[in-house]
Amino acid sequence: MLHIKKLYIFILKSFGMLFAGTFFICLFIFMMQFLWKYVDDMVGKGLEMSVLAQFFFYSGLTLVPLSLPLAVLLAALITFGNFGERFELLAMKAAGISLIKIMRPLIVLISIVCCVSFYFQNVIGPKAQTKMLTLLVSMRQKSPELDIPEGVFYDEIDGYNLYVKHKDRDTGMLYDVLIYNMEKGFDNAQIIKSDSGRLEMAADKKHLYLHLFDGEQFENLKSQSFSQRNVPYRRESFREKHFIIEFNSDFNMADEGLMSNQAKSKNMLVLQADIDSMTVRNDSIGRAYFAEAMDGPYRQTTINLSKADTAKVEEVLQKSALGQYNVDSLYQAMTLEEKDRLMTAAFSNANSTESDWNFKSFAVKQTDSNRRLHMTAWHEKITLSLACLVFFFIGAPLGGIIRKGGLGMPVVVSVLIFIFYYIVQQTGYKMARDGKWIVWMGMWLSTALLAPLGAFLTYKSNNDSVVLNADAYINWFKKVLGIRSRRHLFRKEVIINDPDYARLPEDLRRLTSECRAYAERNRLKSAPNYFKLWMGRKDRDEAMEGLNERMETLIDEMSNTRSLSLLSVVNNYPVLSVHAHVRPFRSYWLCVACGVLFPVGLFFYFRIWAFRLRLSKDIERIVKTNDEVTSIIEQKQDK
Repeated sequence: MLHIKKLYIFILKSFGMLFAGTFFICLFIFMMQFLWKYVDDMVGKGLEMSVLAQFFFYSGLTLVPLSLPLAVLLAALITFGNFGERFELLAMKAAGISLIKIMRPLIVLISIVCCVSFYFQNVIGPKAQTKMLTLLVSMRQKSPELDIPEGVFYDEIDGYNLYVKHKDRDTGMLYDVLIYNMEKGFDNAQIIKSDSGRLEMAADKKHLYLHLFDGEQFENLKSQSFSQRNVPYRRESFREKHFIIEFNSDFNMADEGLMSNQAKSKNMLVLQADIDSMTVRNDSIGRAYFAEAMDGPYRQTTINLSKADTAKVEEVLQKSALGQYNVDSLYQAMTLEEKDRLMTAAFSNANSTESDWNFKSFAVKQTDSNRRLHMTAWHEKITLSLACLVFFFIGAPLGGIIRKGGLGMPVVVSVLIFIFYYIVQQTGYKMARDGKWIVWMGMWLSTALLAPLGAFLTYKSNNDSVVLNADAYINWFKKVLGIRSRRHLFRKEVIINDPDYARLPEDLRRLTSECRAYAERNRLKSAPNYFKLWMGRKDRDEAMEGLNERMETLIDEMSNTRSLSLLSVVNNYPVLSVHAHVRPFRSYWLCVACGVLFPVGLFFYFRIWAFRLRLSKDIERIVKTNDEVTSIIEQKQDK
């Protein structure tokens, strides 16, 4: 077992270095995507580096579980792709080590990674999520850094709109200043226009000092209304004027308790307790609403009667029905005042009942939506951890099948697989969150789809399948479309056995006679019999198989020749398709069904006919090539 242990160390080293690199790359990519989403909340607010560093750190911690599956997939693809490209995987299998045994140390390592991912989501993630959300809310509440642009209205100061035509950045002077003070409302706005001014921040960073020079101030003396044509106002000219404006630019941390109530800010124990409490709460509220409804709009009126009267009432009710009473006639018998009073009361009762039930429904739906969010967060901690193991069982065998290392093909395949996983995972999450699917069904959808794929790829790679070999599919399409390759025989540098030139002419003449006899016997140029083709018992052309085998044997012998002229003529032999001119299926009843289904049978009929015509031309070409090869050999013997 010593060599196995050394092999395990080699595999772990190869995978570990790639996994560390791909993890930090994936984490960086996800952080950039995450931070780009919130860049507007951070830019232009004069935040200290310590605050930004905390935000980056906590956001990175929350993105670790999402980065691990993609890093595992990419590292597994590159590692096993390198093994296949450098023939190391072939050497391991040649030594009798199966793919599962090669993957064994990495399975243990990825299991540990799954546990680390779960620990991050259940212990570190909730705390980091709380800290990050608190910082995000605090940054959103912070006032932006004072930087008034030129030529546009600046509205970042509450209650004020400032317009500056020109600004001297060296001295801080503002020129052609226009200010709208709307602290008392839009109708009572103060308008100030000045030639120049200066705006400074107070030492406490909670007020602004505004110094204006050579200007005018306009202010309405009373509220303006549409009925008034003239509104009195006050106009004031000044040479110098000073304002103090409240503007809090300090960074104030919000309360973490507000963010700790989010579903992603709780561990599994707290989530389960909250789910149970919300379920019990909704059930109790539902029972209370039902009892209230039965005692309210839907209550059944009961009248205390004696036993004799009760029996009479029940007898009357059994014999009568609502259809026996003409409600419309009762309504028509009322006076207009009574009808109006009746309809008003009915409409009022209906509106009141509707509003009451809408409010109660909203309360129940809010609690149920919050409960589903907690349930999705509970399941996500498990599914996202297992995604590391699922992606490993996809990436490792896929790398062994593709056998391409580096950052080319593996990166493309990894991104495509992860995009598919992300789309499926987000679809299931939204369906579960909105209550359209069962929660566990939506959250486990991605795992249920990718786990069988991983098992299938592992099985195929362990059996050296060509399921993802492009050449295999290309050859299959060529076979279906009737496209065949040409012979490319080259002169060999080392020849052990020379062709038997004395025997070859006789063998070639015998092959020629057999080919002509076969062509006369099978009449390949004539159309085949449709019913005989599908109903006959013959599904193989053994004569053609024998001819092709003898031809290939002769070609293989003549490929050892040293004569370039002979080798060029041998390349003219066609590559025969010995099964294309017979029925396509080995099963008799499948062929019968294909013949009965006339459109399908007709398609294969014309395809077989085309291959018969091509085979007839190939036989003529073989006969012609045999004559040319015989002539070259005889000339060579005469010399």
